[in-house]
Amino acid sequence: MSKISYKQPIAELQGDEMTRIIWDWIKEYLLDPFIDLNTEYYDLGLVKRDETDDEITKEAALAIKRLGVGVKCATITPNEQRRTEYNLKRLYPSPNGTLRAMLDGTVFRTPILVKGITPYVPNWTKPITIARHAYGDVYKATDCLVPEGAKAELLITDKDGKETKFPVHNFTGSGIVQGMHNTDKSISAFARACFEFALSAKKDLWFGAKDTISKVYDGRFKQIFAEIFDSEYKARFADAGIEYMYTLIDDCVARVMRSSGGFIWACKNYDGDVMSDMLATAYGSLAMMSSVLVSPDGKYEYEAAHGTVTRHYYKYRDGEETSTNPVATIFAWTGALAKRGESENNIALVDFAKALEKATLSTIESGYMTGDLASMFSLDGVKPVKLNTVDFLKAIAKNI
Repeated sequence: MSKISYKQPIAELQGDEMTRIIWDWIKEYLLDPFIDLNTEYYDLGLVKRDETDDEITKEAALAIKRLGVGVKCATITPNEQRRTEYNLKRLYPSPNGTLRAMLDGTVFRTPILVKGITPYVPNWTKPITIARHAYGDVYKATDCLVPEGAKAELLITDKDGKETKFPVHNFTGSGIVQGMHNTDKSISAFARACFEFALSAKKDLWFGAKDTISKVYDGRFKQIFAEIFDSEYKARFADAGIEYMYTLIDDCVARVMRSSGGFIWACKNYDGDVMSDMLATAYGSLAMMSSVLVSPDGKYEYEAAHGTVTRHYYKYRDGEETSTNPVATIFAWTGALAKRGESENNIALVDFAKALEKATLSTIESGYMTGDLASMFSLDGVKPVKLNTVDFLKAIAKNI
């Protein structure tokens, strides 16, 4: 059969460790035999980021802005241990954080449901989509150690040079301090992205923050969401038969646990980071969650919501066989290919992306899967067979 082609390239962002290996296997077994891949390649592996002093990450973000669609492999955000391991010049920021800041996007993460994998929360019969604000807060914070006896103050200097000081703490002993920020522009973009996504999915939208404690900071999020909803979206939500609800984050968590799912849960940056991993695990596996970053001007970056699977990479490097789940990375590729197909009215490309997703899920439902799923799989009449990663990809390829 002739390969499916498309016109405009997709920005391809390579990553690190085991997911880097799996990335190439997915292309070899699932994409290259069927698709005439057309990508602009950016190596965001930690070695290349160090070589370019992280300029490669900024170039990749600009490529997504220019091309409209990107697909990203999982990457390392280095700590001190990684600096020593990779002999880095410095501790580079999270590539995801850089991409999200430059695109000013919102991350939408949805569990990938499959028959035979029952959520740890039995009443979650429908997927819960996490909408994570992707700018600011602790991810753009400045923090430092504070010596004994120091006084910490927050200094705001306006455009005319007028200074206003806010007391933070008088330290009788040593300690730590952190300053973080967000912007009305980014919060507004986050709100509109959530409202638009809810309308397109025809699902209720919940937003939780902590304005009782963080009265100004979280209160600003609550206020902007309310103003935009009331002025731009209230009637549209009513016409669509869906609702918007704000509540405290702790109450929101309690409501989520009691729910049956089927809604969108908007979270501030850190809340979304933590809760998306909780949801992914509760629904079955961190490798069973799709993730897409959507910018206010309609640019899309698809990625897996998990890390680089370091433990498996060390085994692979030592010549051991691994059974690493590639599903989220597969769905990152299918999301990007489908979006490119939609932008070019390329029905064949969209159909292929859907077929690959169905083939992936039906392979699992027929009993062939990686080890993380085999240990929790239960479906009448089907005995799970644990496959290594390559054999699992080959089984999917046969199923396409």
